[in-house]
Formats: sequence, C-alpha cells, structure tokens
Amino acid sequence: MGFLRLNYGRRGVAELAVAAAFAGWLGMALPVSAAESGPRLVFACSAENDLYRVLAANGNDYPRFASPGEAVERAATGSGVLILADAYPRRTTPLSRALFDAAAARHLRLYVEFPSALPEIRLGAVRRTELERAVVASAVFGPTLPKFRLLAVHDCHFVEAEAPKAHLVAAKVAGFDTAAYGLDDVKTYPLLFEHPSHAILVSTTKLSQFATARYATAEGMQAVWQMILGWLQPGKEPPKLTWTPAVRPTYGRQESLPHDAARRAIVRGLDWHQRAGMFPVAKGKTVGDGRGGVMEGISSRIACDGSQPLNEGLRSDCNGETALAFALRWRLDGDRQSRQIAVNLLDWLYFNSGLLHNDPAKADFGLLAWTTSSPSLYGDNDIKAILSGLGTAALLKTDRWDEVLLRDIVGNFRTTGVDGFRGCCLSDQDVLEHGWQYYRRAATIHYAPHYEAWIWSSYLWLYDKTRYGPLLERTRHAIRMMMAAYPDRWQWTNGIQQERGRMLLPLAWLVRVGDRPEHRAWLRRLAGDMEKCQDACGAIREELGDLTMGTVPPAQSNAEYGTHEASLIQRNGDTMADMLYTCNFTLLGLHEAFAATREPQYRRMADRLAEFLIRIQVRSQSHPKLDGGWFRAFDFRQWDYWGSNADVGWGAWSIEVGWTQAWIPTALSLRELKMNLWDLTRQSKIARHWPKCRALMLGDEQSPGRKPGNR
Repeated sequence: MGFLRLNYGRRGVAELAVAAAFAGWLGMALPVSAAESGPRLVFACSAENDLYRVLAANGNDYPRFASPGEAVERAATGSGVLILADAYPRRTTPLSRALFDAAAARHLRLYVEFPSALPEIRLGAVRRTELERAVVASAVFGPTLPKFRLLAVHDCHFVEAEAPKAHLVAAKVAGFDTAAYGLDDVKTYPLLFEHPSHAILVSTTKLSQFATARYATAEGMQAVWQMILGWLQPGKEPPKLTWTPAVRPTYGRQESLPHDAARRAIVRGLDWHQRAGMFPVAKGKTVGDGRGGVMEGISSRIACDGSQPLNEGLRSDCNGETALAFALRWRLDGDRQSRQIAVNLLDWLYFNSGLLHNDPAKADFGLLAWTTSSPSLYGDNDIKAILSGLGTAALLKTDRWDEVLLRDIVGNFRTTGVDGFRGCCLSDQDVLEHGWQYYRRAATIHYAPHYEAWIWSSYLWLYDKTRYGPLLERTRHAIRMMMAAYPDRWQWTNGIQQERGRMLLPLAWLVRVGDRPEHRAWLRRLAGDMEKCQDACGAIREELGDLTMGTVPPAQSNAEYGTHEASLIQRNGDTMADMLYTCNFTLLGLHEAFAATREPQYRRMADRLAEFLIRIQVRSQSHPKLDGGWFRAFDFRQWDYWGSNADVGWGAWSIEVGWTQAWIPTALSLRELKMNLWDLTRQSKIARHWPKCRALMLGDEQSPGRKPGNR
C-alpha cells in the first residue's frame, strides 16, 4: 500500500485536511506481525484520528487496528498500545477486564481515552466542561509545560474518575496562561493520570482530538504528547509531532509579506461576512446583502469538531461600522456589491431597524438604541455608527443620511454634561423621565476614554462644520481634565491600554481644530506610553492600570472567573494583544494622528501595527466561516490565538463584526487609499441642516448652564 508524503513548505506541514491517503486504511489491520516488529507503538483507532494522522504525516509508520482487542493481541511484548476514543463524545470507549489482563500478561503499556471501565477504579458520569480549563497538575511535562500551566481542551467531555495523582485536571481557574491562584480552592477533575497499580495511562477525555478540536496552545499540546508517547516507550526518544493547525495565522512572525498583503487582508476580511453568514437572508434569497442588517459575530466557544456558533444579535454600532468598511472596499477595488451593502446597512440602521429614536418631542430623539433587545443609550456605540456614516456618505457622495447623523451627534451632545462628560451609559427610561436638559446641566465627571473619547471626536468634527462654540469649548475642557487625570485617576475597562488607544482619535482631531503645543504634547505622551508596549512584531501588548480603577479587571479569585466581562490578561507582562478593544481602534487613531501632525512616530507605530494585524488574520480551509476573521486574542510570544477566556460576552476566540471586523479593514483601506477620515469628510454639507436641527434639539439655548470649568 502506498503512503502519501505531505509537502513540507516554508510554513510547515500541509493542512491536516489532506487525508485521502489514509482513508483506505479505515478499519483495516496492517499486515505486520508482532514477532517481526518488536516492541513499538501500536494503535487502536480510526485512520482519521488526529494523532495517528499527524504521526504518519511526520514520517512515522505504526501498525493500526480497528479494535482494542486486536491491537493488544497483535502487539509485541513490551509495546505501547494507544486505545483512542473513536466514538467521542457520543459514547465511551468499550474496555473489558479481559483486555486489561491480556495487556498485563504481555507487559504492554496502555494509553486509553474516554474509557468505559478501568481495573480497580470506579468511573462516574460523563461531564462536559463549561468554564473549566485544563491545568497542568504535576511536573511530568518538563519545563515547556510547568505545573499550573493552562491549556484549552475545547468542548471537553470527560469521565469522572478518582485518581490519587493527576498530571492534567479540569478546573475553573483564573489566569492568562497559568492558574494564578492555584488549585487548592477549586473542584478538580482528572483528565490525565497514571493508574496506581497497572501500566495504564488514562485520559478521561479525548486528547488525541487536538487538531480537529483546535486544542490550545499548539506548543502546550506538543509537550503533552511528548510525555504520553515517551511514557509508552520508556528509554526511547518519543516521535516529534509537527502539524499545521486547521485555524492559524495567515503569516508567520518572520515570513516575508507579499506586496499586496494589505489589500488581500481587506478583501478577505470583508468577504468573511458572506462566508460566515453574517447577513440575515431574506425569504426567497440565497445570500444576505445587508438589508436585514448584520449579525454581531462569532462566539468564543469552540465545539469538539472545531466549529464556533454565530452570535446572531443585531447591534446599532456593529451595523454602522460595517457600512464604512464595505464602502471603502468598493473604492479600493470597484466591487459593486460592497457599495450596495454599505447603503443597505445604513438604511437599515437609521431608517428600517427601529433602533433610531425618531420622535422630536422626546428627550431621546436622534439617539440609537444599543440593540434590538436593549434600549440602552451608549455614546461610545453611537459614535461608531456616526463616524462610519459620515465616511460612507463622503465616499458615496450622498447626503442621504446627513440629517439623521446630525441628530445623532446633537442627541449625544445635548445629553453631555457641562464639563463635557456624558457617562458610561444612559438609560432610555431615565432620559425620557428626566429630560435631556437634566443631563445637559449635570456635573458629570467620568475619566473613562473607552466611553467618552470617540464621541468627543464627533463634537470636534461638527464644530469644524458649524463653528458652534460649545462643541469645542466643552470638548476641549473635558479633554484637558481627562489628560490631567492620566493615568492614576483613569477608570479603565478591560485594561488601560485600550483607554490610551481610544484617546488618540479625539486628540488628533483636536489638533485639527486648534493646533496648540499642549494638544500635540498630550497626543505624544499617550502614543509614547503605547509604543513602550509595542512588540517588535508590531503587537500592542495589553496592560492593566491600578486594579482599584478597573471596572472589569481580571478575575481576582478562581470563583470570580467567568462571572463578568474581563481582561484577557491576568497581569502586566502577559504577551497578548487585544483586537476587540485595543489594536483595532489604535490603528485608526495612529493613522489620524499622523495625518493631523505628520509626526513620524505615529506612522512608524501604525506601520508596525498594520503588519501585525495582516499577519494574524485567520487562515483556514477547513473552517471557511472563520477564514479572514480576526479573533480577539493573540499571544505574540507563542504566535497562537490565546488569552484568558474569562469574559462572559466576548472571549479570546470571538470575532466581533463591527468593533474588530470593520475597523481593522477600515484603517487598512484608508492607508491603502492614502486617505484619512478627517479629510475624507471635510467637504460634508451637513451644516446646511444645522439651523433647523439646533432649533429643534437645543431650542434657544445660548449659554447652557455654567461655563465649563466654573466649579
């Protein structure tokens, strides 16, 4: 029987999907007698098993049998036999006392997965992990995988067992790549242990599904299998395992990028929406086109077949953001469908979704509800739709959305307090009850750029078009207060790095409307602090501020893990970049900062960050719904998708349609087209609606309350 040698290119082994050569082996015993072979590794599994395929692809030829009994019978004395869980997770692997007795009589060492029975050990029910992760519980794996190191055994089904000492356990623990608070106060479930009186290494789950189920990290799983294979053949060098993950970064850390890498990334990033099924499909249609909006994205939970479920929510911010990305794609390569999608999305958002509060007699007039199920009024969500709407209108040379965009800006501005701060989130019910004037006169102070910074950019932009003084006065005053509070009094969300990144855009646009030395100094200071955390590969390393100032900091105990939104890191120094909160928004901020100042620092940082984002874009042939996406978390040391999965809404492997999948292609497109958002929208005629809008939404207000700063 022939054997297909896989082609090893400069990026490693070809993707595991190439399995045709092994298909003929399914259920067939190899014609190798025990006497001829001597002690060696012997398999009882399907030819499609990940471990067996990877070992074969690495040049190893091992006998394989269809049943555990035949494998034990045919194995040479002293061999190591791997009985793998072909029926996982539907049913456990059938094992009998007679099988174990036969193996012992021939001095075989057994590795068994997902067992139905074990000698002298009582097994319990099959459980499925929820928040539990795999934790290294001994030193058996060596320095590559020390005790308390974490692994992701996705969608882990395991058999409950009592083991005196386990090498791997499942437990709900806090931490980035290490169990930060140990295991003493949590319930642990053995995943890998040695039988106390028999030569049996037991996996209560299916560790050999590491490629299909995308167990992480690859480096960690290699160490696990080196230990298992070494245990099966004491004194022998275990075979090496090298494989190309089915879902992986598009380029390696040092790999040369093609000259059109950015354009490829943009196109793939936008084509992803159709592949992933992000556009709801109308009755009678085969594909969506944005007329029904765009769904939120892909959930972080990975199933045992490697797939991930959709998050089907419809959000105002995500829909607005996505429109600009598609409009830029149309300008970039003339794709007419992208142009129409951009129009459809903004029409759906502002005219057809019901998310826009459109009654001028009510205090919430002009504002967008967060989602179709939540009426919350987030200024930091509205601004994403506003900026995208302004850019899309300019690209398409239309005034189609000018009035609603203007009302959205003014709706936020008139609910912004006298010192220029609006607060985290306004309740629609409270706004209707108190009236917008109540918020307009409020002495709100909120040192949280995640919520405040980008909406300021719209006030500066509108000031440039209308010269309405309070837009500039309140915003400049608020920015001055914000920078005076940096960093000790900043209230950070998932980390202080994202707060810095969000301040770049309003600071850049403040230079546009008032180029003062202090404005440039503020911008330079924040960018400088971020550059200290920029890795050589271009990634912006996440960083935490004072924990007492964090609104959703890392879990401070094992019990707290997975109970609220949270950072993807546990402590400063963890080598992770965040594409949902930091790198995505920072790239646009740096781009606009360079356009406003021409200072080379911002261009240098943006160039490196853009290259990093291009490299880590998801590549997958076997999971086309992920291909072209950007996961939230990336560990740039291991060059793998990894992070603490504690966040209840948007974990490490989530893909967010708007925040991530729109702003990264948008910033890359602006760079490719040699455009910037300020200049692109400079010729907007939105100001012609200003007199009417001002009279309708601000009345005869001339001096709203006390002047900013009169405290």
